[in-house]
Amino acid sequence: MSKDFFEHKAGTYEKDDNRVSNVENIANSIIASVSLDRSMHLMDFGSGTGLLLERIAPLVNKITAVDISKSMNAQLAKKQASIGCEVEILEIDLATANVSQKYDGVISSMTMHHVQDVAAMFLKFHSLLNDGGFIAISDLDSEDGSFHTEDTGVFHSGFERDSIAQAAKQAGFRDIQVVDASTVRKPHGEYSVFLLTAKK
Repeated sequence: MSKDFFEHKAGTYEKDDNRVSNVENIANSIIASVSLDRSMHLMDFGSGTGLLLERIAPLVNKITAVDISKSMNAQLAKKQASIGCEVEILEIDLATANVSQKYDGVISSMTMHHVQDVAAMFLKFHSLLNDGGFIAISDLDSEDGSFHTEDTGVFHSGFERDSIAQAAKQAGFRDIQVVDASTVRKPHGEYSVFLLTAKK
């Protein structure tokens, strides 16, 4: 297993009000953009401490939380029983791991910039979905590299919306839409966040 870049911050991850409000905005954007129901089994890719999935949970049946970070998964496990749907935790690197389960949707918040091969990940998402399933992927718009002030395994300084939409299209997705989702406020600047939705 590779280095746990979040080991030192997992315990205080949810104490950052800007981070929490950003994920609330993303969750609200997802809820407004895709149809959710209580029969659905979703994957939360890069689930961290569960900030996103706990907001989506009351609207679905089950969420599989996928994260490479042992420390973040441990924080999620502490509140697993109090979340509004069944939660399964998979501690894997989705880029290399094989998952046999199929899902009705993949949600993700601020994780794609940690993925080296974005095109390959969209192909993986496509293969993991049931027909008619959706993706709802939120991340930073292209920025100057100042968003991350420490090394947490970052491969991209955000994304141009056209290029990430094209990656989804090339993976076979349809009905692709990219909308404004949130703004992250940091002491040294503001960073816009998009939500990309699409269907298989």
